[in-house]
Amino acid sequence: MSKADRLQPANEAEAADRIRAAAADGMTFAIEGGGTKTTIGRPVFADKVLSSAKLRGITAYNPAELVLTALAGTPLKHIEDELAKNNQRLAFEPADHRPLLCSDGDPTIGAVAAINNSGPRRIVAGAARDSLLGVRFVNGRGETIKNGGRVMKNVTGLDLVKLMAGSWGTLGFLTEVTFKVLPAPEIETTLLLRGLDDAGATTAMAHAMASSTEVTGAAHLPELAAGRLTGGGAATALRLEGFADSVADRMARLRGLFDGVADLAELENDESRALWRDIRDARALVGDGRSPVWRVSMTPSRGHEFVMAVRMKTAADAFYDWQGGLVWIGLEGGDPQDDLIRTELARHGGGHAMLVRADSEVRVLAPVFQPQAQPLEALSGRIKAAFDPRGLFNPGRMAA
Repeated sequence: MSKADRLQPANEAEAADRIRAAAADGMTFAIEGGGTKTTIGRPVFADKVLSSAKLRGITAYNPAELVLTALAGTPLKHIEDELAKNNQRLAFEPADHRPLLCSDGDPTIGAVAAINNSGPRRIVAGAARDSLLGVRFVNGRGETIKNGGRVMKNVTGLDLVKLMAGSWGTLGFLTEVTFKVLPAPEIETTLLLRGLDDAGATTAMAHAMASSTEVTGAAHLPELAAGRLTGGGAATALRLEGFADSVADRMARLRGLFDGVADLAELENDESRALWRDIRDARALVGDGRSPVWRVSMTPSRGHEFVMAVRMKTAADAFYDWQGGLVWIGLEGGDPQDDLIRTELARHGGGHAMLVRADSEVRVLAPVFQPQAQPLEALSGRIKAAFDPRGLFNPGRMAA
């Protein structure tokens, strides 16, 4: 769209005015933050872009309270840099998928909330929605709504905070978000188990997560993915974080679990952080920047069976995060094979499959998000009608 089709309100009141005018005129909006993830989901056909790019700045941050409030268009990097000054972080480590999606721009904190953007530490720290304490947004009537606050238990009635997390800009235009933050660890170390196959790695990750070593990341990179990120053969990565003495003790116990099972190596601090950034951002599947990539949430013990079943029918590359509960799978060519992916997912315990990358022509036709059961689909429709009765926001992004 041209600059004339891009609206960037300078404050919440202006955003509300714009939305009220759009409601009266029957105009629709593509909601945008930094524009880095506009190619996820079905293509949006809207009259104008409504951007939060000018809603920038941290509005409240007291490190002692471990709570930060920022305007929705604030770049995520600015948030992370400010937290780092006080040795703090967003524990759920939101991903940066610009390399995977071949996009540019600056990811924003509002988008983190809107898509529930969560990385490898989700298995112990929860998702973005679990750290999201409060939101301000403008609904489809142009009404400003505030929900939640600066403490964990500050919601009465409908919990709109959790409802907005993962709504992909379809329910309202976020203007401000409040997140719980946590202290950053003193050190980080990753134990690599070399040479395990997918089934063996699944077992190893389960043993590690069930132990008392407090693993904060468990991922498996089969040979192709490992070659791109770590070199050498297949690698199973187990992360430990905390105070130096504690990590050293837990690492000794973790190594003891796998002596004789696989070749062991350790990555410390910067090396470990670089590996987990690559896992978080799915860099192993960047490839040609166009071929379909799926993100599949499922039962951790069944992930390797699902991948094998897909590989029996089409060429695919994959790796596993969240102890195998999150499978990233890339397919060759332009066909997303959505029938195959969802059929095999149902056969292997069910879950949620989202088409993260594909050409726009494909995304118009394929069900990008996991289809909902009829009762849940009806409920989602009623919620959409309550918040955005005229269908102003991101029309068609989540469903035709």
